[in-house]
Amino acid sequence: MLSVLIVNWNTREALAACLRSIERHPPLRPYETIVVDNASRDGSADAVERGFPWVKLLRAPRNLGYAKGNNLAFATAQGELLLTLNPDTELLDDSLERACESLERHPAHGALAPRLIGPDGATQRSVRGFPTVAGIFGELAELWRLFPRSPFASYRLPTFDYDRLQDAPQPMGTFLLFRRDALESVGDSKAPFDPAFPIFFNEVDLLFRMHQAGWPCLYDPEVRVRHLGGESTRQVRPQMIWESHRSLVRYLAKHRLVRGGPLARGLLALLLYAAAFVRARGYYGGFGAHGHDL
Repeated sequence: MLSVLIVNWNTREALAACLRSIERHPPLRPYETIVVDNASRDGSADAVERGFPWVKLLRAPRNLGYAKGNNLAFATAQGELLLTLNPDTELLDDSLERACESLERHPAHGALAPRLIGPDGATQRSVRGFPTVAGIFGELAELWRLFPRSPFASYRLPTFDYDRLQDAPQPMGTFLLFRRDALESVGDSKAPFDPAFPIFFNEVDLLFRMHQAGWPCLYDPEVRVRHLGGESTRQVRPQMIWESHRSLVRYLAKHRLVRGGPLARGLLALLLYAAAFVRARGYYGGFGAHGHDL
């Protein structure tokens, strides 16, 4: 059985289009669709209840964030295959069934990611490497452009071939199909995401833990999904810039990826926060700074 898990916040129209695409292109196998609505103010939950009675709707009392919202969905999901799907996506064809079949043909892989197609019809560059100090520095200084095959490009992955079936360290969490037994090997399959990463880097953290446990993620270009991109986070972009940088600092600390002791970790954190200040044009509290209402 396949469980399709969608966490929504104030994206009513995009969510409706996503659900309609599931209706048009259902998998051949039994499946369920679970929508967690994070206390949206745009009527998203009521729209799902009225228009899509086949969806299991879970109304969160407040904006739990992406990690806790997904964990709420995972806690009730019945499938052996579990798909985290963003509401700003649309299925173009039989990609749900195709993704399941592809993952089943590759039993050594714990997750699968598709080719993401942007509104312009182009393939989105949706795969990155796991964060390292060299990769982060290369990203901030844009050294990956000058040295695309060096450690400075290990995070951006500019040479990743989006036309080839291959391992993908950490694809975007837009559409990630997980094998339940792989999730169980790294923790609780009913709550696989670490809530210390409420919005960003939760899927990176999970995929990294799975990778360490011998469950790599597979990228399949024959599985195609339309992706609008950032429909929720663009509503509060400056706060989300800060949240992404804070989550990266937490990720590096959790996995002890910065050598050189507290001084080195502090200097890198300072550099990342300075980058957040520049990108956001000021300081913002990020997720949770306003009663979880982001």
